[in-house]
This record gives sequence, structure tokens and C-alpha cells, in this order.
Amino acid sequence: MVFKRLLGSLGVGGPTVDTVLDPGAARPGGMLSGRVHLVGGTADHDVEHVALELVARVETEHEEHGDGEGVVVFDRHVLGGSFRLAAGAETSIPFTVALPWETPVTELYGQPLGIVLGVRTELAVAGARDKGDLDQLTVAPLPAQEAVLEALGQLGFGFRSADLEYGRIGGTGQQLPFYQEIELTPPPAYAHQVNEIELTFLAVPGALEVVLEADKRGGPFSAGHDALSRFTVPHEGPSGPQDWNALVDGWIQELVEHRASYGSHAVYGHEAGYGGHEPGHSGGSGSGIGVGTAVLAGAGVIAGGIVAAEVVDEVGDFFEDDSDDDSGDDPDDGSAEDFGGDGED
Repeated sequence: MVFKRLLGSLGVGGPTVDTVLDPGAARPGGMLSGRVHLVGGTADHDVEHVALELVARVETEHEEHGDGEGVVVFDRHVLGGSFRLAAGAETSIPFTVALPWETPVTELYGQPLGIVLGVRTELAVAGARDKGDLDQLTVAPLPAQEAVLEALGQLGFGFRSADLEYGRIGGTGQQLPFYQEIELTPPPAYAHQVNEIELTFLAVPGALEVVLEADKRGGPFSAGHDALSRFTVPHEGPSGPQDWNALVDGWIQELVEHRASYGSHAVYGHEAGYGGHEPGHSGGSGSGIGVGTAVLAGAGVIAGGIVAAEVVDEVGDFFEDDSDDDSGDDPDDGSAEDFGGDGED
């Protein structure tokens, strides 16, 4: 979806910008390509730069103010140098930029997960900057991510919800200031042990780190608690005769057998130390459709009744509201600095 606007901060009659992404979903660590179309205004303008920002709607937790939402800029690319845009002239700037490996997944088998990402275009003219165009960014999973979700679906887990949480997962190599959390309902085989399982992917060029957290049920003589485990697999999948279903089922068995709220880090199934989980995970509500193959039987309905068209509308409504107030004083102004900027602790 393209949101085409007159760049108000550049004055009436200023240039317009329209960014069009190439068709198809991008993938984490892959390339995003398209073109930025510019049309000159009623006078000549010196364009200082054209920049693309990758933005995400992220949930935040504040001790004093409670839970909230905000926009985080998680990557930025400046396209070319300065140039003069004549009145009424049209020009097009092609681009190909790499997505961060930790870019969240927004869809599975073409069905939206409720994650809101966008590509925002900034045009700087004569000292004034305006973020005048926003496009929905669709990201499909990497093969290893899809294989893990497919295996979970085959094992009977169901999709409950997905969101982006501002914060860090301790003991990992997380780079972005937020992480994606996919909440899953357990199959009958595990329902007596856990309420839900939360899944996070942290991809790097050579491998995929899988973080699993179980909300474990309490017993007659024990309280419920969280258990966390971390596992790493290469992008091409597990080595040897072990298949994905057996591998993932082994992960789940190890996870639910934990008795303390910390986790082990297994690389290709071998122990390699410990890692804590710093920000808390929030739970979802209601039963969802399955992941993996089971998603295809869900008639296009995702958690909470969100369908594809509604997700697209949500992208536009959320980011359009956000860009109307770009003062920098509100956490929803699209500035990463309001959430800690570079994501450092």
C-alpha cells in the first residue's frame, strides 16, 4: 500500500514522493528493492538527500505508565547524494538495500501474523525534512524459521498471537532493540505441563538461534513458573539423519522438563552454557489456529480475527497517525531515540 502525501513541512507547492516496493515478500537478511518516484513542486528545489527508514510498531512496558505502543526506526539507508529537482520535473531513484537478519516475520504461507512493519521515505530539501511516504513491509520467514514453525504445527501446537516487544533477551547476540514473540498453544500431550510456549527467532548470517519459553503450570505442591531454553541450528537445517520434527520435539521436551526459570543453550543439540531472559513475556488470550501446515486450514483468519485487509488498514492508520505529530516528545513519533535509540542497554 502506498500513502502519497504533499510534503507539508516543505510548504505548499513542494515536491511529492512516492516509494513503490517491488512485488513479493522480503526475507530477513535478504534484499529489499524498489523505486522512489519524485515529482517537483511549483519551484526548483535542492534535494539534500532521500532516505529510507525501516519502522516497526513495538509494544513497550513502563513501570510507571504501564504498557504502551510506539514506533521504532530499526534501520536507515540514505540513497545517493544531493541534486536539484526542477519545478514539475519527475525523477526515479532505484534502490536495493539489505534487511537486518533480525527483521521480524510478518506472514506465514501468505497469511499475516499481525506484525506491523513499514518503509518510510524521508525527503530533505533546503534544511527541511519530511517523512512523506509510507509503505507496508511484508517479510516471509527464512527456510529454517519456516521449518521450525512447520514442525511445531506437525506436533500439534497452535498459533495464539505474535507481537514485537521492546527490550532484550539476555545471553543472546540480539542486535535490534526489540524482539519478535510468537505465542503458541500446547497440544494435549503438553497441555497438563504448560499454559503456552513463546517462540523468538534471532537470525545471524550463518545460523538461527531459537529461543523458547514455557509458561509452566503449577502443581499441588509447587507454583507455576517460566522455563527458557535456547538452541542454534544452521540455516540449511540440522545435520545428520535427524529430521525437523524430531529435533523440535526434543527441544520442547527439554524445555518442559526444566525446573527453574533459566535455560540451557544447545548448539546442534549439545549443551553450551546458560542464558537468562531479561524482559518478561506477556501472554495472549484465546485459542488460535495451528502453525505450519495447520495454518493453511485456518481460512485466512489469524489470532483475534485479523485478516489480511485489516492488517493493511492497520499499517496505514497507525503510521499515518504517528507521522502527524513528529515533535520528538512523544514515544510514537517514529524516533528510535525515544526507546533508547540504538537499543543498547
